[in-house]
Order: sequence, then C-alpha cells, then structure tokens
Amino acid sequence: MSASSITVLGIDPGSRVTGWGIVRETSGVLTLVDCGAVRAKGDEFSERLGMIYHDLHAVIAKHSPDEASVENVFTAKNAASALKLGQARGAAIAACAAHHLPVASYAPTEIKKTLVGVGRAEKEQVSFMVARLLGVKGDWGADTGDALAAAICHLNMRRINFLSGK
Repeated sequence: MSASSITVLGIDPGSRVTGWGIVRETSGVLTLVDCGAVRAKGDEFSERLGMIYHDLHAVIAKHSPDEASVENVFTAKNAASALKLGQARGAAIAACAAHHLPVASYAPTEIKKTLVGVGRAEKEQVSFMVARLLGVKGDWGADTGDALAAAICHLNMRRINFLSGK
C-alpha cells in the first residue's frame, strides 16, 4: 500500500450467504479488486460458521486488504434470526482478527445513505450506485453488492474523517 492507496474488504454477513467485496482507492479513484459470496452449506450451524470463517480467511490471505468494513446486524423481528446473523458477523470479524485487520462497523442505513443519499434505499439502488462508482457492470448478487457498498462507505468515511481532522 502506498500513501495514496488503500484496499478495503467489505463484508455483508449472513448465516447462509455472506457477501464480500474488495475495493481499492488510489488518489480518489475506486477500483474493484475482487468480490464474491460465501455460500455456507451444511446441516449444522457450526459448520456454516466455520465455512464463513475459513473462506473469508482465505480471501484475506489472497488479497491482503488494509482494513475491513462489516455491516452491523439490523434489528430483526425474529430474535433467533438476529442471533444467527450476529454469530455469522462474529465469524467474519474473527477471520479479520486472525490477520490483524482493523474492522469498522456501519449500520445498514448509514451505508445506504452514504452511497445513495437515502438510508432506506432498496438493494437494487445500492447495487446500481456501487456499479456506477466502480465503473463496472453490477452482475453480482445482493449480498455481494451490499459488501461492496460497505467497503465504499468505509472509504468515504475515512476521507471525511481525514478532511475534518479526525
């Protein structure tokens, strides 16, 4: 990484599908490095958590991002679903911690507002803006689009904090 370049791993945790995306910013220009999703399979929840950890660990080892951005768990109507999301998020953060990767967290509404200007934007709007900002076709799934949005949100927040002297 040079002084004018930073690479961020964005993660959208899910107990069945965890989206991930890596974005590099060099002198204010965003570039898509790689993206995908961990499709956690298995009958046992612990198997799925292990797969999330293992696959993200491999992504981090392959791309060596400088920082990570993970979407916070939203408040769900179903407490059991929220608990599973939290555990998936924990597996993702543990993979980052294993590589000593600093992790920032953002609420889904904050990510959407940063990219689209509206905190309640639809997933399609978010993916559209991600594709526009990265200058690529957005032919990824919603989970991957949300992960890329988390990475871009973090890059935007870093810039704002730098400019405001934080």
